[in-house]
Amino acid sequence: MREATSGPLVLDVRGRPGPPPLRFVRARDGGPPALHLGERPLTRARWHGDGCCRELHLRRLPGYRSPLPPLRAASMRDPAADWRHRCARWLEDSPHGPLHDGRWSLTTRASFAPGIWTEDFVRDWPDTVLELLCGGGWHGVLPLRPLSPPDTPRVKAYRKHVRDGTLAPVLLWWVSFLDGRLILDGHDRAVAALAEGTEPPCTVLARLPDEAEWRRTADAVTEWHADALATLPYDEAPTPLWPPADGA
Repeated sequence: MREATSGPLVLDVRGRPGPPPLRFVRARDGGPPALHLGERPLTRARWHGDGCCRELHLRRLPGYRSPLPPLRAASMRDPAADWRHRCARWLEDSPHGPLHDGRWSLTTRASFAPGIWTEDFVRDWPDTVLELLCGGGWHGVLPLRPLSPPDTPRVKAYRKHVRDGTLAPVLLWWVSFLDGRLILDGHDRAVAALAEGTEPPCTVLARLPDEAEWRRTADAVTEWHADALATLPYDEAPTPLWPPADGA
């Protein structure tokens, strides 16, 4: 079901109790959760440091598959394309996506806070270190596969779309424990936009609070918090962590 709002496109997913194919799995030893696609781990990680300022030493593993189909040049040039609805349909149909029961938002983003696509955009592969600061989070963008060089034929084709203003958005997934975003689709499109000196257009997927949850919060807020009440149904909710499979 798709909720009509004046802001994000909101999906009310039902009949998918999970776990979804793409998911974060809780570590048995209290360490960082690992991203899995099916039974295959896509990340390994460990914490360094204590308290507010911790480092996440992260290694990404091969095997990631985008939940979106390959995009054709003609579809990117369609001026009537609503990429939020296209991404919603593809995510609903994908065997490799993160959707499960609950409310989700797809939001169009044309700009981000300074640094997200520069010093906080992870270009190293496969290993990286993310600094998670207390009260500030990380806020960056994490690719799930190696980035292509800017002069490869595919990226050069996307760079022309950047110059023409027809580049399809990069699909990002906001993850709460990182306070950052993963690239679900559009690694080469991101490289192309940055090579042309601009930030890529994006569609951001995020988990939203369930209705019962945000209504409980609303009941605890007095009437003079009208602005806060209006945003409660669309505030980002924590990313669920799923239990490891038996014997994992």
